[in-house]
Amino acid sequence: MTTDSPPMLEADGLSKRYDNGTLALDALSMSVHSGHVYAMLGANGAGKTTAINLFLNFIDPTAGEARVNGVVTHREPLKAKANLAYVSENVMLYPNFTALQNLDFFARLGGNTSYDKDDYRRVLLRVGLQEEAHARRLKEFSKGMRQKCGIAIAILKNAPAILLDEPTAGLDPKAAFEFISLLDSLREEGKAILMSTHDIFRAKGVADLVGILNKGRLVMERTKDEIAGEDLEKLYVEHMAGYMEAA
Repeated sequence: MTTDSPPMLEADGLSKRYDNGTLALDALSMSVHSGHVYAMLGANGAGKTTAINLFLNFIDPTAGEARVNGVVTHREPLKAKANLAYVSENVMLYPNFTALQNLDFFARLGGNTSYDKDDYRRVLLRVGLQEEAHARRLKEFSKGMRQKCGIAIAILKNAPAILLDEPTAGLDPKAAFEFISLLDSLREEGKAILMSTHDIFRAKGVADLVGILNKGRLVMERTKDEIAGEDLEKLYVEHMAGYMEAA
């Protein structure tokens, strides 16, 4: 893992104020390099999802820039999105399609026509979806099983950067452990991964960098080595309390 090359994902003074006056993100500056996992921690409303939406150009920034592989997302959104795969907290797939049919549909939608059924089976097994579920319709799936399908689709896109919004939500402990192992393998493949999460324990276990957001501001950023001997939950509470007192 090297940081000699430019970051794959970068926020530079990134801010978003909504029409109702809410400042959802306040001058966020952070970066994620290839082969690294960045975990954004924060309560609901901290600005995590807003940051991801700005990288995806679902919304425009009020100030600053989000860049993907050097491309400014709100200036060249299609070029930026070509470098991104995304898995939302509530994966929206076709309920009347099987897992295999969903993968085939979204792969072709993304322009990948070289995959066959064996490729889809392999990636579904890689994300932990058992083979007997591959030909079942998604309307029969649990939230965790749908999440696995969404992650499989992201892997098939083979983009250099992956955005994950609360990826372990709805996963049981075994599935969450398998997901963290999957993140490790994607990092080894050189992917730059930005993950928003409430899961402090798994953030510490998998992330190369951990950032804490509160009311749109980045109030702490530490490397894996810097937090190795720390109680991340305690750090989280302390930085939240300290920021609130200062405010």
